[in-house]
Amino acid sequence: MSKAARERSARDRLAAERKRQAAREKQRRLLAIVLGSVVAVAVIVVATVLVLDQKSKNGRAEPHKGALAPLSRQQDGSILMAKSGVAKPELEIFEDFQCPICKQFEEATGKTVQDLAAQGKIKVVYRPFHLFGQQKDPVKINSLRSAEAALCVPADKWISYHDALFKFQPTEGEKGFAPDDLVKWGKDVGVTDPNFEKCVRDEQKKTTVDSMTSYALQQRGVDGTPSVFLDGKKLDQTQFMNPAALRATIDAAAAAGK
Repeated sequence: MSKAARERSARDRLAAERKRQAAREKQRRLLAIVLGSVVAVAVIVVATVLVLDQKSKNGRAEPHKGALAPLSRQQDGSILMAKSGVAKPELEIFEDFQCPICKQFEEATGKTVQDLAAQGKIKVVYRPFHLFGQQKDPVKINSLRSAEAALCVPADKWISYHDALFKFQPTEGEKGFAPDDLVKWGKDVGVTDPNFEKCVRDEQKKTTVDSMTSYALQQRGVDGTPSVFLDGKKLDQTQFMNPAALRATIDAAAAAGK
């Protein structure tokens, strides 16, 4: 091979190598851009999740909107929701604000219960209690603290506060229902009683919650939540977790009682 040919070959190899290096550099830049974009998106997603989670735990409670039957607190601490003169059928709801299935029940059927009471078709008795007394903290504390706070709320604000407790229910096993939040949610829904905050922070309703818990577990034999009774007869989940099934069950009870 002549000297000129060897020089051309060397130049060609050098040019080819430079071309390969340029291609590799371009790939590295593209990869860096892609990875940077992925990281940026991941940061945004994580930040959004954290913000939404924080809002869900410390967000604003909303007053109930829509028609409700009159509400009053009975001597034992339970809440009565019924139009004047309605005594039967009677629907009793035993629930714990830390109970995930209770939250599902309220999301699925809570409005149906409220509508039926507003229409004068049932008498509703809410019986919140402290089911998770034997569990470890924070479940135990969440269960007790929320029940106590609910009993500090005036009866006419019960539904609004009751719904807020389920809306902001902490994940089972995590801390939640901090006194500051419990007080804030009460004010959000319109509680103006000057004794409300002290009632919540000092756990003034603990004795009442203990009595309601004893009634549920020992006298009524409640072994889980939610437990729903119609005229003293315990319903199964297929009857009370489905709005149509609950309406049908209540209509049948009303017809039988005539």
